[in-house]
Amino acid sequence: MGENEAVTSSRSVAVLGSTGSIGTQALDVIARNPDRFTVAALSAGGNVDLVAQQAVATRAPLVAVASATREQVTDAVAGYAAEAGHAAYRPEVVVGEEASVLAARCGADVVLNGITGSIGLRPTIAALEAGSVLALANKESLIIGGPIVKALARPGQIVPVDSEHSAIAQSLRGGRAEEVRRLVVTASGGPFRGRTREQLRDVTPTEALAHPNFAMGRVITTNSATLVNKGLEVIEAHLLFDIPFERIDVVVHPQQMIHSMVEFHDGSTVAQMGPPRMLVPIALGLSWPERLADVDVPCDWTQAQSWDFFPLDDDAFPAVRLARQVGAAGGTYPAVYNAANEVAVDAFHDGAIGFVDIVDTVSRVVEEHGVDDHGSALGSDSGALSVDDVMRADAWARARARKVLGLPDMHAASSHTAGAAT
Repeated sequence: MGENEAVTSSRSVAVLGSTGSIGTQALDVIARNPDRFTVAALSAGGNVDLVAQQAVATRAPLVAVASATREQVTDAVAGYAAEAGHAAYRPEVVVGEEASVLAARCGADVVLNGITGSIGLRPTIAALEAGSVLALANKESLIIGGPIVKALARPGQIVPVDSEHSAIAQSLRGGRAEEVRRLVVTASGGPFRGRTREQLRDVTPTEALAHPNFAMGRVITTNSATLVNKGLEVIEAHLLFDIPFERIDVVVHPQQMIHSMVEFHDGSTVAQMGPPRMLVPIALGLSWPERLADVDVPCDWTQAQSWDFFPLDDDAFPAVRLARQVGAAGGTYPAVYNAANEVAVDAFHDGAIGFVDIVDTVSRVVEEHGVDDHGSALGSDSGALSVDDVMRADAWARARARKVLGLPDMHAASSHTAGAAT
């Protein structure tokens, strides 16, 4: 959607991952702005009860569920519709692995991809091919499918929903592209900010899930503790804004009131500020380039407050440095980084490895990429990248990470269940 295109009528929205954190907040924004949005489709992983309630509340014409039978979904919808006095409501129901892809292809004005994990790639591609504006919260699909996704997207078709990238997009309105000196991505530092690598060896899964500002799922919260999430965001910023990696910095800002910044070549820095919540980025993803009224509570400048900033400790948290190397290599390397990390995070929470072993495992698998049975790894000079290339690398990385960790080979167990939409 073009920068100067105003919202003059109601937009239809497909919400992928509707029962997760991003999806439920998006539906709240939509419900509070009924004159601006209608729901065209909902997709969920397997929470049939909640998605059925959402369907009845929004009268979505299409309901897509990955892990359920058609009968389970239709029965649940019928039950809640009867309770609400809307017995005549009967949406189209699709189920199975391709359910979210079908929802993404529905032709909605905006497709919000709030799925977590690499399974978000095919729905991202489907939404772009259908011509919908893609409100992208599923960073993995852009990171692992970078050149594929970028080749499909027309200018302005992707609107970032990650708070950091939304902040950069907002701040970039302060100047022309050629005036940008660097992007500054902020990081909370997670629950272990200030600890040395040695002090991180004995931290527990429970401690790793104690994020200071956000309540998120297990993988994303752990990624915030290791700073893998920030590494992924650096790759995402490079792909979204076409800024070289050497001009993308990370600064630790524990309060997370500044969501990210853009420094211009005259020495000016433009920052986007607000409470550490996702409502504004989600709302902007739906309404871009316009702003909805009263989405969240602004900063209270009548109260004394202090905001801190610290340099990133690459020795204790090497995930960002590794991500820069992976992003520069391009090709299938980002898919390997992401997949190996998901396996290592699960192993950490299962008690099989320690905290520092997560990124160490990712680093080892990245180094070994290219020696699998499928031939050489695809790097930035590898030519055309296909979805099959990406998914083969994803499966290889999961299997290789399990082997490195001495875990049973799940044959990539549905290499992609780790990120199923919730």
